[in-house]
Amino acid sequence: MTAAPPVTFVDVRDAAARLDGVAHRTPVLTSRALDALVGAETFVKCENFQRVGAFKFRGAYNAASRLSAGQLAKGIAAYSSGNHAQAVALAARELGTTAVVLMPEDAPRAKREATAGYGAEIVTYDRYTQDRTALGEALAEERGLALIPPYDHPHVIAGQGTAALELLEETGPLDALVVPVGGGGLIAGSATAAKALHPGIRVIGVEPEAGDDTKRSLDSGARVTIPVPRTIADGQALPTPGELTFSLNRRLVDAITLVSDDEIVAAMRFAFERLKIVLEPSGATALAALLAGRPEPRPRRIGVIASGGNVDAGRFAELIGR
Repeated sequence: MTAAPPVTFVDVRDAAARLDGVAHRTPVLTSRALDALVGAETFVKCENFQRVGAFKFRGAYNAASRLSAGQLAKGIAAYSSGNHAQAVALAARELGTTAVVLMPEDAPRAKREATAGYGAEIVTYDRYTQDRTALGEALAEERGLALIPPYDHPHVIAGQGTAALELLEETGPLDALVVPVGGGGLIAGSATAAKALHPGIRVIGVEPEAGDDTKRSLDSGARVTIPVPRTIADGQALPTPGELTFSLNRRLVDAITLVSDDEIVAAMRFAFERLKIVLEPSGATALAALLAGRPEPRPRRIGVIASGGNVDAGRFAELIGR
């Protein structure tokens, strides 16, 4: 007997209702120049225009808003390289509580400053030698905080799926949906929504070449752990997919493709010069795959999620000036 999935389309719909009027309904961009380069009709869901500058606010708020009043009074904990950190900090502020966030020492300065700006307390750790999950769980237990992980949580996954739900409500049926993959929450939620609305749609994930843990895991049929990746896509620098996200993605994701750091930079430059938007490296990986000629065979109508735009001006100029 097949076990019920940890997140269903009903959960995504419920998250959408909870986020209505709180999260932004982000724009969908089209571009004739992009269509010509890709060889397909392409729709870009701009989560760089979401609150905190990334899709992460969807899942963080959906999870945090379900906590009891008593737990909200005690506060929230999270661990994140940046975007989930900001999302939890803002969700906590919106709900009248506090947040303590564990962030790597080498997290981008703009993301650290934004997280602190939303009112969160920041605790740092070394991502290459310390286990953030264990540290985060210990911190939450010690202080009596509710831990909201960045991806491996049903309410977080359901919240992230509302990005694809909105995209498909605007575009109608698509042949393929291309989604960045870090811990797997965005693609798991997006695939849950997309396959429920249009069962024939292909859902394709994109990882940086150095961080191919989900691809390896799906290829082998079991979760694989790799060394912490060193890539410009800091939001995707994870060693292993989540347990819940992997259980969904092995059912729903059709393929994973990889992009190089140079391809990511080329996509950031294209987005800036032709689409007139700023994407951080992790936010540009799905677009990078399309511009690099993947996936094959080329679908006719493609949705792509541009997952975030949190990169400071100096770093952005350094990367696209290569």
